[in-house]
Amino acid sequence: MMSGFFKVPTPVNEPVKTYIPGSPERIELQNTLRTLKSQQVDIPMYIGSEEVRTNNKKQLSPPHEHQHILGHFHEGDASHVQQAIEAALAARQRWANMPWQSRAAIFLKAADLLAGPYRARLNAATMLGQSKNVYQAEIDSACELIDFLRFNAAFMTEIYAQQPESSPGVWNRLEHRPLEGFVFALTPFNFTAIAGNLPAAPALMGNVVVWKPAYTQIYSAQLIMQLFKEAGLPDGVINLIYVDGPVAGDVIFKHPDFAGIHFTGSTAVFQHIWKSIGENIQTYKGYPRIVGETGGKDFIVAHPSANAKALAVAISRGAFEYQGQKCSAASRAYIPANLWDEVKQFVTEDLQSFKMGSTEDFGNFINAVIDEKSFDKLAKYIDAAKNDPDVEIITGGTYDKSEGYFIQPTVLKVKDPRYVTMCEELFGPLFTVYVYEPDQFEEILEIVDTTSPYALTGSIFSQDRYAIDLATQKLLHAAGNFYINDKPTGAVVGQQPFGGSRASGTNDKAGSVFNLIRWTSTRTIKETFVPPVDYRYPFLQQD
Repeated sequence: MMSGFFKVPTPVNEPVKTYIPGSPERIELQNTLRTLKSQQVDIPMYIGSEEVRTNNKKQLSPPHEHQHILGHFHEGDASHVQQAIEAALAARQRWANMPWQSRAAIFLKAADLLAGPYRARLNAATMLGQSKNVYQAEIDSACELIDFLRFNAAFMTEIYAQQPESSPGVWNRLEHRPLEGFVFALTPFNFTAIAGNLPAAPALMGNVVVWKPAYTQIYSAQLIMQLFKEAGLPDGVINLIYVDGPVAGDVIFKHPDFAGIHFTGSTAVFQHIWKSIGENIQTYKGYPRIVGETGGKDFIVAHPSANAKALAVAISRGAFEYQGQKCSAASRAYIPANLWDEVKQFVTEDLQSFKMGSTEDFGNFINAVIDEKSFDKLAKYIDAAKNDPDVEIITGGTYDKSEGYFIQPTVLKVKDPRYVTMCEELFGPLFTVYVYEPDQFEEILEIVDTTSPYALTGSIFSQDRYAIDLATQKLLHAAGNFYINDKPTGAVVGQQPFGGSRASGTNDKAGSVFNLIRWTSTRTIKETFVPPVDYRYPFLQQD
C-alpha cells in the first residue's frame, strides 16, 4: 500500500488550437472528418463488461445533411436500464475502495489521451453528429472536457484536504465517502464536454454511474466511452445506455439504490424528475442528490454609455455561435435608443457576412440546428413574428430543411418588452431586441429581472461604473454567471464556475469544487486517545 499526501499535476486550461489554413491540426481534422464520414459505425450500449446490441437500431445523421448516414445505435429498453444498475452496483464497492490517486490517474490519463490522439476524432464526431463548426467543437469537445478532467482532479484534493480542528487528546477526521448507491447522469446534445463531465465527475469521487445521453449526441458519446475505457476505467463504473427518457426514469427513480442525478437539459424535464423523486422518496435508502442545470433566457442589457461596436459583437457572437443552442446564449437585449441605430448597423453587417452550411466547410460560421423538432419549433416563432404588426424583422427570418435543418440567424425588434420571444427559451438562432428610452435604465433593470423565470447568464454593457454597480445589485439573482462588458457565453473551467438558479437549476457550479462535493457523503470520525474511566465531571466535587 502506498503512503503519502499526493499532489496531482497543477491544472492549466488547455490551449485552443487555431485551425488556420495549412496548420497540422487543420489537416488532421479534415482527414478525420473524411474518414468518419466515409464509414457507418455500429454503436452498442456499454453495460458492465459487455457491448450490448439489440434488434432495435436507430439511424444517426448529421443535422446539416440529414440524408447521410453516420451509423446506427442500438436502442435499449427497461431491461437494459435494470442491467446497467446491477452492473454499477456490482462495481461499486471495489471502485469506492480504490485509492483516490488511482481514480485520479484514470481521468488524468483520459485528459492526456483527449489532448493527443483522441482530439481530432472527438472534434470531428461533434462536428458531424451535432453540427458544430471547428472552433465550437474545439472549445467544447476538446478543451473544455480536458479542463473538466484535469481541474476536477485538483478540486477533489481540495475536498479531501478539508479537515476539522482537534482538541487536546482527540483526533478529528473527515471521510468524504461516495454516495451509497448509483448516480444517474442525464446529458444533453449541445455540449460534448458536459456529456463527458456529468458521468465523470461523480465517478471521480468514487461513485458508480448509469449514463443516458441525448440521442442526438450518441455519435460523440460513444467515443467518450471509448476514451474512458482506454484510460483504464474499470467495467461497470460508468454504464452507457440508449433508452427513451421516460422508460429510463420509470426504472431508475423507483430503485432503492438511486443516490443522485447529475442533469443538464430542459426545465420541464428537470421539474418532472424532481417531482418523481419526491413521489418515491420513501423508496430510497437516503435522500438523493439532485444536481441540475436547465434552461436560460439570457440577457444583454446596455446602458446609454455602452460601446456600440463591442455591444454588437457580443450580440453576434453571444446569440449566434453554435446557432444559439447554448443554455447561456444571448436571447434578449435591451438597448437604449441613442445606441440602437449604430448597433443595428453593426449587427446587420455581421449577420450578412455569416456563411451558413456544412461543418466540413471551415468557412461556415453558422450550421444546422440539431433536429427537425427544433427546426419546426423555431420556424413557428419566426412565422408568428412575421404576422405580428408589433414585431419588426431586422435581419434573417428564413429557413430551409430540404438538405439540413438550417435557420437563418434572425433578429427581431419588438414594441412589447414581454413579447413571447423575450420570455420563452427558444434554443436557436433567434434574438430579440427591445429599444428603450435612455432615461429609463433603472426601470429596464426591473423588467430584465422579472421577465423570465430563468437566472442562468446575463451581461451589462456600460462605460459608467455607477451604472455597472447598479445593474450588478439590481440583477443580483437574475444570473448565476454575470458578465460585465462581455457576451454572456463562454464560461471556462477553473475561471468561471458555471450554473444558474431560479428555474435554471440548482447552481452547483460545474467545473468547481462546489459541484464535486455534491457527490460525497461526509463521515466524521472522532478518536479519543485516552478515554475517561470515571463518569464524574469535576463540577460534581463538594465545596
